[in-house]
This record gives sequence, C-alpha cells and structure tokens, in this order.
Amino acid sequence: MKEIWMRADVPDKESARKKLLISGLENGINRFIVRPGDEKFSSLGKFSLILNRGGELTGDVSGIVIDIRSPGDQKKAMALCGKIDVMVVSTGDWSVIPFENLIAASAGKTKIMACVSSSDEAVLCCSILEKGTDGIVIDVNEPGRVGDIIKNANASSKVALTPVKVMSVRNIQTGDRICIDTCSSMVPGEGMLIGSQSSCLFLVQSESEENGYVAARPFRVNAGAVHAYIKMPDGKTRYLSELRAGDDVLLVNREGGTKAASIGRCKAEIRPMLIVTAVHGKDEYTTVLQNAETVKLVTPDGSVSVNELKKGDEVLAFIEDGGRHFGMSVDEKIKEI
Repeated sequence: MKEIWMRADVPDKESARKKLLISGLENGINRFIVRPGDEKFSSLGKFSLILNRGGELTGDVSGIVIDIRSPGDQKKAMALCGKIDVMVVSTGDWSVIPFENLIAASAGKTKIMACVSSSDEAVLCCSILEKGTDGIVIDVNEPGRVGDIIKNANASSKVALTPVKVMSVRNIQTGDRICIDTCSSMVPGEGMLIGSQSSCLFLVQSESEENGYVAARPFRVNAGAVHAYIKMPDGKTRYLSELRAGDDVLLVNREGGTKAASIGRCKAEIRPMLIVTAVHGKDEYTTVLQNAETVKLVTPDGSVSVNELKKGDEVLAFIEDGGRHFGMSVDEKIKEI
C-alpha cells in the first residue's frame, strides 16, 4: 500500500486550508503538510502534522518540498537522494521522467512522495518503474476531489496472485488459532494473505458467506495457526501471534486489489487444525488452518471450504522469491519446510 499524505499549506486563506484538512480527515488521511501557525488544526482530530518552513519539512518527518521545473531542479533533487529522509516532489505539468530518475537514485534510502492533483496522476505515480513512488501527496484546492483520488490510488495498489495446486489436506493436532476481527466489512473473494512460508501466502477468505449454521461475519478472517505469516500494508510480514487491536492489516480481493483495515480484536483459541499442502512448479508450500467449514480459500472463480478442499483443486496465493528477516524481504535463499 502506498502512503497517502495531503498538502493543507497552499491556499492563502486559513479557512480554505482548514476545509482541505477536514476533507482529508473524513477520507482517512492522517498525515498533513501545514504552514507554521496552523498547528492549531490539531484540535480537529488525531493526526500527524508536518510543518513546511520555506520548503523544509519538520515535525513528524524531516525532509524537503521541491518543485522540479527544469533540468537544474532535477539535478539538485538527485544530489539530495540518499542524504535526506523524505522528498516531496512536484513537477508542475507532471512529467514522469524526473520521478523515474529519483526512484532509481534514491534506491530506497530517501522516501519519494509525489504531489498529485488528479486520479490519473495518483494511479500513474503508483506504477512508475513498476515500483512506483513511496506514496502520494494530494495537492488540490477543491476538497470534493480528495475522495476520488484516494479511491483510485488504493485501487492501483495490487498484488499478483497465482493459482497453486492443492496436493493434500490432512488433520493435525489441535493448536492455537487466530481469528482477526477488523473494523471493516469484506465481501466474498476478499480476505488476507497468510501462510507457513513467507514465499507463499494463501488468500484466506473472510467469513462473508452465510451457511446453514452460523450467520456471516464479514469483518472476520479465521486466519490460521499462531506461527503463520500475514502480509501487511507496508509489504512486510508479521506472525499472526504478534497482531493486536489497532494494528493495520492488508485486505486483498480475488483480482489482487488491496486496501488497509484496522484490527478491532484478535482471538486466540484452541481449535482442531489441518494442514493444506500445495505446489507451484517444483516448489511445495503449506498453510495451517482451523478445521471448520466456515474457513475458505479463494479460488480463481469462487471459494472453497477447507472441509471440501481436495487434491487437484486450485487456490490463489501470493508467491515471492527470497526470504524474510524480521518481516522484511531479503534477497537470499531461504527454505522453510
């Protein structure tokens, strides 16, 4: 998921700056660039303020705001890559090439945030050089445009899902199972990426479908055993056992579309478990889930309960090369079996 900030420092009228900030808050933004003296806006809610003092950013982050209008401006920005924490970049007519150069030069050492004023710009910045900028900074004068820009930026943040073939499903001992209850409702085909190996995370569907025994609980994902990995909005993984109320988790749908949701509650309970083994090419992967008919894996065209899962079925998963160290992706050969 890309970070989304907002500029509330541009309009000359304080009332206009305040309206922009309120619009951002109502659309879920929690980090704003403001003018010195506008710290009083903090009374409007709980969020982070970044002060823009003549192009220098202070407060919750440290960095600069820079306008690139010429090759000279780009050269200045390139020279700062790797030397500062954050660079908020505006290109005026929204030329893509400066962003390509900055993404390459920063090599992840300087966070590149792109100022955008339309949905098209938001989508484009998220895909430049495949990686995209680290995030966007909404820079508009009309509060009513904020929601559409955020919606399109989130829709462009996708993960690539791959069908994997189930080889076996077998019962194992009872274990500690984690249910994740979020503050958002999900729909069929939507859930979380979870697995026993960080290189393959299965798309476990939310309990968004009713059956004859229990009502749908679309806010819940019966995620699996405490040891399992879960993919987070920042691209890292965490163990299910580490999650707590207030943490953000990544929701993913069948098409790979993503959005973030906050956890309202995690439940750890001892339940009967089963292990699902699947293959992709020559590689074998597993995930451990509760043995219950309400637990479902997402397939290319629907979903299937783990109780009905059989050899040869295809389910969707996120496959990634390399390994993980403290949840961060590392380029090394790690085999988890």
